[in-house]
Amino acid sequence: MTATLKQLKANEYSRILSVGAFRPSNLVPNDDLVEAIDSSDEWIRQRTGIITRMRADAETSVLDMAEGAAREALEKAGIEASQLGAVIVSTVTFPFATPSAAAALAGRLGASPAPAFDISAACAGYCYGVAQADSLVRSGMADYVLVVGVEKLSDFIDNTERSISFLLGDGAGAVVVGKSDFAGISPSVWGSDGTKWDTISMTHSMIDLRAIALEAEANPGEKAIAAEGTEKLWPTLRQDGPTVFRWAVWEMAKMAKKALEEAGITSADLAAFIPHQANMRIIDEMVKQLKIPETVVVARDIAESGNTSAASIPLAMHRVLKEHPELSGKLALQIGFGAGLVFGAQVVVLP
Repeated sequence: MTATLKQLKANEYSRILSVGAFRPSNLVPNDDLVEAIDSSDEWIRQRTGIITRMRADAETSVLDMAEGAAREALEKAGIEASQLGAVIVSTVTFPFATPSAAAALAGRLGASPAPAFDISAACAGYCYGVAQADSLVRSGMADYVLVVGVEKLSDFIDNTERSISFLLGDGAGAVVVGKSDFAGISPSVWGSDGTKWDTISMTHSMIDLRAIALEAEANPGEKAIAAEGTEKLWPTLRQDGPTVFRWAVWEMAKMAKKALEEAGITSADLAAFIPHQANMRIIDEMVKQLKIPETVVVARDIAESGNTSAASIPLAMHRVLKEHPELSGKLALQIGFGAGLVFGAQVVVLP
């Protein structure tokens, strides 16, 4: 006779219980960047809507920012780190390929031995994390899951290039996802288009850096030249702006509409729209295509924070709730999209 396996008892619903944020105090205005890219404050504002962006100092690490956001989220959720069933960190700027930022964060918080892992999905990383947290909670694998989006993009910027450097900022946002007695997270709409893999990418790989280091070791007399070459080979971000803009505006509007359909609602049912803070023009165009009513609060955190990749949606949610606390318990559409190209979206009940 075959033995009967045990399975976990599933939970019917999940929701976001809280949101936390860490914002670096160093606000960098456009005027500090325009000389290096031969531009102007007016040009940056018109093209992106950015007035300032947040950047961390040299002493503040990805883990420091993640911890700050996580501790606020845990405190607001009213739980201890030891109660977490998983720790998920979405980032593309943790300086170690392994071990993960999530494992280190779990150790700092006192969440061990909770499973911990990183997600590399750029600006969609937070939505990917929420999708996985929702599944972990509803499957019964975890009662509470911490999802952190964190980036220190200033470590991977070439201040002289004009495609993306002036857009980028640093910061962290975190949410706790837990069991619920009502539906708090809709089915996720997520995916990728790898045919546009190099549309947003790094200039060089770590293998390129290794080759330069080996060359320097083999030719001690040319160490200064090799060091200069290493600096030039340091991986920095680039993007094909027009291609990304078209994809974000037209294709992501379709995905946002699909997310509304999967949630069984229309844009008229929303209280807030919290898209990835990539570009104010993209946000405005998506609002038009989705026919977002004027009564809906639209997150525009990009004006002060810049594009913080995986951190941008939870940071924007944190600001929306701080400025409009009456939105707690109401519906918001969140959508992230970026390098990969990848995308993810859900409708959520705001914590």
